[in-house]
Amino acid sequence: MKNTQKNTQKTTQKAIMKTAASFEALDELCINSIRTLSIDAVQKANSGHPGLPLGAAAMAYVLWTRFLKHNPANPAWYNRDRFVLSAGHGSMLLYSLLHLTGYDLPMEQIKQFRQWNSLTPGHPESELTPGVEVTTGPLGQGFANGVGMAIAEAYLAARYNRSGFNLFDHFTYGIVSDGDLMEGIASEAASLAGHLKLGKLIYLYDNNHITLSASTALTFSEDSAKRFDAYGWHTQHIEDGNDLKAIYQAIEKARQTTEQPSLILIKTHIGYGSPHKQDTFEAHGSPLGVEEVKLTKENLGWPSNASFYIPKKALQHFRKALIQGRTLEKEWQANFSVYRKKYSKLAEEISQLMKGTLASGWDSNIPSFIADSKGLATRDASHKVMQAISPNLPGFIGGSADLNPSTKTELINFGNFENPSMAKGDLQGIVDGGWNYEGRNLYYGVREHAMGGISNGLATITGMIPFAATFLIFSDYMRPTIRLAALMKLGVIYVFTHDSIGLGEDGPTHQPVEQLASLRAVPGLVLIRPADANETAVAWRIAIESRHNPVALILTRQAVATLDRKIYASAQGLCRGAYILADPPKVKPLMILIATGSEVGLIVEAQKKLQKQKIPVRIVSMPSWELFEAQSKNYRESVLPTAIVLRLAVEAGVSQGWERYVGDKGAIISVKTFGASAPGPILQERYGFTVENVCQQAKILLKKSKNSKKMKRL
Repeated sequence: MKNTQKNTQKTTQKAIMKTAASFEALDELCINSIRTLSIDAVQKANSGHPGLPLGAAAMAYVLWTRFLKHNPANPAWYNRDRFVLSAGHGSMLLYSLLHLTGYDLPMEQIKQFRQWNSLTPGHPESELTPGVEVTTGPLGQGFANGVGMAIAEAYLAARYNRSGFNLFDHFTYGIVSDGDLMEGIASEAASLAGHLKLGKLIYLYDNNHITLSASTALTFSEDSAKRFDAYGWHTQHIEDGNDLKAIYQAIEKARQTTEQPSLILIKTHIGYGSPHKQDTFEAHGSPLGVEEVKLTKENLGWPSNASFYIPKKALQHFRKALIQGRTLEKEWQANFSVYRKKYSKLAEEISQLMKGTLASGWDSNIPSFIADSKGLATRDASHKVMQAISPNLPGFIGGSADLNPSTKTELINFGNFENPSMAKGDLQGIVDGGWNYEGRNLYYGVREHAMGGISNGLATITGMIPFAATFLIFSDYMRPTIRLAALMKLGVIYVFTHDSIGLGEDGPTHQPVEQLASLRAVPGLVLIRPADANETAVAWRIAIESRHNPVALILTRQAVATLDRKIYASAQGLCRGAYILADPPKVKPLMILIATGSEVGLIVEAQKKLQKQKIPVRIVSMPSWELFEAQSKNYRESVLPTAIVLRLAVEAGVSQGWERYVGDKGAIISVKTFGASAPGPILQERYGFTVENVCQQAKILLKKSKNSKKMKRL
């Protein structure tokens, strides 16, 4: 009997060992499938970054096959986990995972890596490739995007989850690199994430000690774990990047750490398996070379002459994600159906968010403003509009870079997005409405760059409408994130106040001069500089409805007159970018005066004075070049007829770009140098932004034209 039991135990033990060995062999087969697929694509393109996919394949494999909740058949499933490859240069790692797990990224596209019109560009692009959540490559950006995604999950969960219904419970995972951690935006974003205690944010740090051009020993000797400990993150170390068990246990522990974001520092070998390039910067940003690819495959126990080879067993294992994903989404949908019966109003809100559409009548409370010669600052008008639309937009969330009193962007009675445990100490600056993850006021602190990146992450969650506010001058700190928002076609709204030298005494360090021209140069960004309160209201409507491109609202600190729309054209003209405010009565205009923002008031008054001097002029408000350029040629011609060559543009910024609208017979009143420290009205006078100077420059243009005609006659 005892011998029988011993024999049975031995047989069972052998079976377990055999099963374990087969699992280990399958894991290795799958990991090497990722590695070899990646280096084959890089080599075929003769361009790319093979080092990261070789070194980080094991951690990515564990994450994607053991933890990641996703449905490759429906990349847009709302409650999927999010994965961010912040180290976007290692894009072939992500493309390999997407192909292997069953996303609509066929082998033909893998073979077209980095080629014209392919779905596998050099760095991941969210608008292009199924399964890519965000466009990454500029280091640190993806790190900040992930923080925004985690904020969105926490907000949605707090607002909509009920007992028995965890509709929103997704994690945000990412792979980050040495370069990501070096970039300042990551420090800003990590600091805020730690403060907010975003427990569903987990980053795997591919700690390979190599950058593109050198060893990190030359530049990066800090103790990253201690830094992130100080930020309030949960940190863990893994000494071997190929230790699947350790990686699994670390991710599981991170998932159980509910009140801290997690950073798992994993020591890896860049270019793992390459006999001559492993652990060198040569593996970072250049193909291994045909011979080295063969040697690497041999080193990994792979057929050296087989390109783009995927073993059947590995593919079958990866493709289980399709079955699991469909099951997970089906279960979620069933749970949501029950939820809908019990919480119909909330369910309707969720459905609206998931569709990315706006509820009927969302804009019904937008105010209209009566004519007022004293008027109000457009930042104040913006504040009134924001309060009016907030109740009807559950996805409307955002904040400023420690400037709420100045940008006027707090949402009154909508609470403070904070972890409840942090409601202690001096809480100056909070708004009514609670202190929890359901709050819609984000406090970014003095972190403009992170604010931009986090807003991008928020905007990737369908239905979320993030806004980010600061002074226009500090848009320079946000420039990389604004560019990426435009590239990704994200509906982020920027509220940039203190828009000109008119802000006054703070001086040239705070007075924007070149920023309008700089932002207009960003393809896909719509910039709107409204002239008065009613144009501001229309601008906000456009911004909210623009869900596939970012919009920058450029607002004044100083009061501007609210135009009498019984005399002047409706502010709805802003929708077309530029419109005729008024023409001279009973006579054709000799000249067109064009202005934006606060300078529109100058051309309005100048028209009156010039009219008295029998100089008939048309006045045009031109709040948005981008919206104007989108109009038909006939409409543009109706506003700026080619027959009227005398044109004067007035804007308190550099003149760059205005030439296209004034032509070679026109002129521009602009700022030609940096500002100065003095009261706003003094500066405007010194820099020529007065009614008198507008009239004078108009008459100079007219005189030049007359002299030119005389010369032609001679």
